[in-house]
Amino acid sequence: LRLAGGRSRCEGRVEMEQAGAWGTVCDDAWDLADADVVCRQLRCGRAVSVHGDATFGRGTGPILRDEVACEGQEEHLWDCPAAVDHDCTHKEDAGVVCSEHQEWRLSGGQDGCAGRVEVFFRGTWSTVCDSTWYEVERSVLCRTLGCGEPLQRLFFDHTLPGRMVYECESHQPSLAHCQWTYNKSAPCHQSRAAGVVCNGT
Repeated sequence: LRLAGGRSRCEGRVEMEQAGAWGTVCDDAWDLADADVVCRQLRCGRAVSVHGDATFGRGTGPILRDEVACEGQEEHLWDCPAAVDHDCTHKEDAGVVCSEHQEWRLSGGQDGCAGRVEVFFRGTWSTVCDSTWYEVERSVLCRTLGCGEPLQRLFFDHTLPGRMVYECESHQPSLAHCQWTYNKSAPCHQSRAAGVVCNGT
């Protein structure tokens, strides 16, 4: 099982492998109980929202499931009752956003490549504590946003409800691949909200 076409491994079009071929799931009767099973199976928490109509793009290959009817407690998506015969096309591919999906933005700067770091996580926007906001963390974020390399470190106030801390030992594909903790008071004590100016636009 995997999610494709999203901004992280915990968001996207639902794809499963069967007999060596990857295929998709039709959105007929696709609901939160079904999506919860997907998120839990992928260790992505729980489902925050469900999507149909190929929200994350049209997949390819066979359509492997239709009318999926999970109760929500199943261990795997393929444990759920479903129809194998279908009348679907890939414009009906099912998708999901899970709670452990993270996406980032820079706000309050001149453009999307400068400003306060904000992370969308578990359904809400939060700020990032500057206690471990070093060159490697700034570099990972600038690259993830397609903004080049970091030029300058900025400091802001925390005005959003949640707080995230990132610690990257090396250049990872995104901050979600680094060590992170959410809403733990100790590392954020007396911290300010992290910001950055990247050299791209």
